[in-house]
Amino acid sequence: MHCFACQSAIDPGDSWCSKCGAAVRQRVDPDSERRFVTILRADVVDSTGLVAELEPEQAVSRLEPALAAMRGAVRQFGGIVSKELGDGLAAVFGAPIADDNHAPLACHAAIELVRRVGSLSDSGLQVRVGLHSGHVVAYMVASEFSKVYEIGGAAQHLAARLEAAAEANQIYVSEACQKLADGHVRFEFLGRKALRGFGEPMPVYRVMGASDLSSWRVRRARSVSRFVDRTTERALLWGAADKVGASRQTVLLMGDAGIGKSRLAHEFAQDLRAGGWRLIDAECSPNLQGAPYSTLKRLLLSILDTAARDQVKTDDPRDALIAVQQRAIDAVLDLPISDSQWDELEPHARGRAISDASCAIVEGVARRQRTILLIEDLHWIDRASDAVVATLSGLQSPDLLVLLTTRPNGMPVWIARCHAEMVAMRPLDDDSGLAMLADMLGPATTNADLKNRIISHTANVPLFIEEVCRSLKDSGMLLGQWGDLSLARPVDELGIPSSIQGVIAARLDRVSRQERSLLQIAAALGPRASQAMLRKVAALPEYVLQDCLTALDRAELLVRIDSELEDALEFRHEMVRQVTYDSMVEKVRESIHASILAALESDQASADGPDALCYHATRAKDWQKAFQHGRNAGRKCLARSAYADAVDYFEIAMGSLDKTPATHARETDAIDLRMEARLAFAGSGRVAEALDLGREAERRAEAINDIGRKVAAMTMRAGAQNFYGTPVEAVAIGEDVVHLAESSGNPGWRNLAQYGLAQAYFLSGRYRGAREMLAMARVHLGEPAASAPIGTTPRSLLLLCCMMNSITHTVMGELDAAEQLQQQAAAIAEETGRPYDRVAAAYSGGWLKLGRNEPAAAAAILEDGFVLAQKHGIRLFVPVLACHLGMAYLEQGLFDRARGMLTEAREEAKAVGYTSAVLRSSIYLALATARLGDVQAAQNMLREARNTARQQGFAGLEAEALFGEAVVTPPAGEDNKAAILAALRAAAAIASGSGALPLKQKAEAMLNEMLAQGDELT
Repeated sequence: MHCFACQSAIDPGDSWCSKCGAAVRQRVDPDSERRFVTILRADVVDSTGLVAELEPEQAVSRLEPALAAMRGAVRQFGGIVSKELGDGLAAVFGAPIADDNHAPLACHAAIELVRRVGSLSDSGLQVRVGLHSGHVVAYMVASEFSKVYEIGGAAQHLAARLEAAAEANQIYVSEACQKLADGHVRFEFLGRKALRGFGEPMPVYRVMGASDLSSWRVRRARSVSRFVDRTTERALLWGAADKVGASRQTVLLMGDAGIGKSRLAHEFAQDLRAGGWRLIDAECSPNLQGAPYSTLKRLLLSILDTAARDQVKTDDPRDALIAVQQRAIDAVLDLPISDSQWDELEPHARGRAISDASCAIVEGVARRQRTILLIEDLHWIDRASDAVVATLSGLQSPDLLVLLTTRPNGMPVWIARCHAEMVAMRPLDDDSGLAMLADMLGPATTNADLKNRIISHTANVPLFIEEVCRSLKDSGMLLGQWGDLSLARPVDELGIPSSIQGVIAARLDRVSRQERSLLQIAAALGPRASQAMLRKVAALPEYVLQDCLTALDRAELLVRIDSELEDALEFRHEMVRQVTYDSMVEKVRESIHASILAALESDQASADGPDALCYHATRAKDWQKAFQHGRNAGRKCLARSAYADAVDYFEIAMGSLDKTPATHARETDAIDLRMEARLAFAGSGRVAEALDLGREAERRAEAINDIGRKVAAMTMRAGAQNFYGTPVEAVAIGEDVVHLAESSGNPGWRNLAQYGLAQAYFLSGRYRGAREMLAMARVHLGEPAASAPIGTTPRSLLLLCCMMNSITHTVMGELDAAEQLQQQAAAIAEETGRPYDRVAAAYSGGWLKLGRNEPAAAAAILEDGFVLAQKHGIRLFVPVLACHLGMAYLEQGLFDRARGMLTEAREEAKAVGYTSAVLRSSIYLALATARLGDVQAAQNMLREARNTARQQGFAGLEAEALFGEAVVTPPAGEDNKAAILAALRAAAAIASGSGALPLKQKAEAMLNEMLAQGDELT
């Protein structure tokens, strides 16, 4: 541990620094939290110049008034001074108790700060202020005599840079702060400015002053949705309105932020106004909680303004008051008063006069016209106004409806005394939520999945629905205009808009520390948790656990659900879980995930598999366990042919293992893991990465001088080369690897090496060599003690050999042998049931049916395989299945379908990097294009494919391209006839040399037909 002042080393038990005498500060980690706040930084401009010539006492005396003014302004608006800097301070709004208005409050504090300093008698004191909203880590720093609330993180640096950039008596804010406070405060955009420490210029705004808009008008201006549902609540309000003829009625709308209290109140009030009622309204402001009678002043101004605008001119409501009550109203309205009688009144008597005067005015208005008195957001009411509103709500005056709104944590203590009817606001039902979304996004069914996800994500809280949609539109995920929006690209995460971070955080701050800890454990477990797991991880006495769960259920944060699992719990909506999880500092998260991991590992009956164990191990940063569980999860995914998921888990396992200490054992595990992961990468079409895995495994094996693993890694690299490289390279590497594998005494890797070399022979057009090599591999794999490399089984590898051998026999025209091998492949696929094996068997089955000139049967087999490959993400097979399916359509005369499928095959092959599949699909796409009338395009395509095949050594494909050129070239003109004959002779020669008897026979038959017609040129 080190001294915060001089950085000298301090022993753990010391209270004072032995070097400088500073008291030891200690961070209290349990109090550390991540918070979304607004940071204010302010300092005196050129403070050094102001005090440079002064004695220390004089310097302090000159700057202290400015610092006192800064502190007062911060505290007036609910901020906390986290640090004083000699000539300035840092303050935070929205912590340690969350407040969804932290940005507007900080802006108002900054305005007041500049005003207070400017009003000092010292004209040389000028300040500048920077504001930024973002995530910070907040914690208590304790010394022997005090505690200080401090914040840390990059967000405070941006606030400091904005402060440094600001001019004298100016307030600069970040875009994040401006978006949260816009409407409550007026801003001027200053463009992008270069700020020290930030690579890119940052958008900067200047505060121009406070807005005179009410919170409701700000929210209404932002709203893009229509009012929906609330049938039950409206009926209750209308019931109260019908009773006002007999006596005053009071209704309290209660609900969490964003639930729609103000929207309902104003919609209902406008309906009453349309029916001849008078509306008097006021709202309590978080900015004015410390200003006495601020709410009452707004209420009185609403009455006077309504009277002034009344078409039927009436007397000023104040005229009917006695003199002392008139003075009382003037005092609330901050009007000048010259009345000795008022001056002599005691504070209590003045309060009584203000209350009586306010009641008299409201009663007088209600006598003349039915009146609705709407007071919003009682949770922010100032103390002086609260007493008067309590009296107004209990008036025994007919034709008066008092409508109040509040959050649950701000319900007035006097509400029961005035016999108010309380209406608890609930989230919308699903139909109403979808109606709201249809109004914003549009009625199109193309957004149906997104709408359902938003409903689930927000739990139908209207504000949350609207802000999530706005966030998607602002980010460019949704394009178009409100009411007609479309998705630009798939949405992975709906996220939590910054505008509602504070709303949710404020709800979380209403629960006890113990309840918050339990909620954090649940958040780490995921959207749904069981009481059994919470009980095990939290280790609380049962009665305490149940009390906490009851409180969280009552607060609608973590609720009990109807389920076959009787103790199932889930978050009311996903955003609550995310904010809860995000509020934890990294150390707390790691500790909770470690506890969950230990609980899951100890529970043998748990339904959670290696994927859940991997998740918690990774977040606990237990890298050894993350490696083990990640590898197991990858194996599990491989077993069911979920290749994309397998890749994700193998990557986690590889990354986690590399974070453990470097040892020989770690390196062997790293090599084996990369070799095991090869099938996941190759199967999902990430062939280039599979090749890189082989290279890295080979490098690591060489570094630890492990010859056996080096040979295995070379075998793996050779197999990937068949897809990503040229046949010449693949054959050269494959032959070396087979020789090394045979001499190394590892039969499993020898079998795989032989399969890989056979593939290389096939691609290079050496079909006889491929046939013999595959036959050898099949013999080895058919033995009782057959073995296969890590990541596969002898049966699966035997299936691939049968598949490849059947294809090879088909190309060579040996259809009976191909049939036997295909039956064996199909039998193994039926036996294993693995999607990968079934897809492989379908591929060779399609080849065989095409070889037997049964294109319809081939199409049926290939379609099943194609659908299966796409469903399970077996991307390696998608381009080749699509290619042969296109060939089957072509043979049936379905030229449009053939062209579409072959185009898809070629694009998929390019995306995967599967060179031979690109060439083969191009050849047959050219044939389909020719049959559809574009002969020139077909010739160009075939010529390009032939040249590429020749340059890269794909002899068999070169022969197919040559034959294709002969087929599509019109036999008109001597040059064309010569080209056709040359192509046929070259195709026949290559096919003869490679053993492709059917192609040789087709080329020779066409050649002989032309010669018989006398078309040979001399």
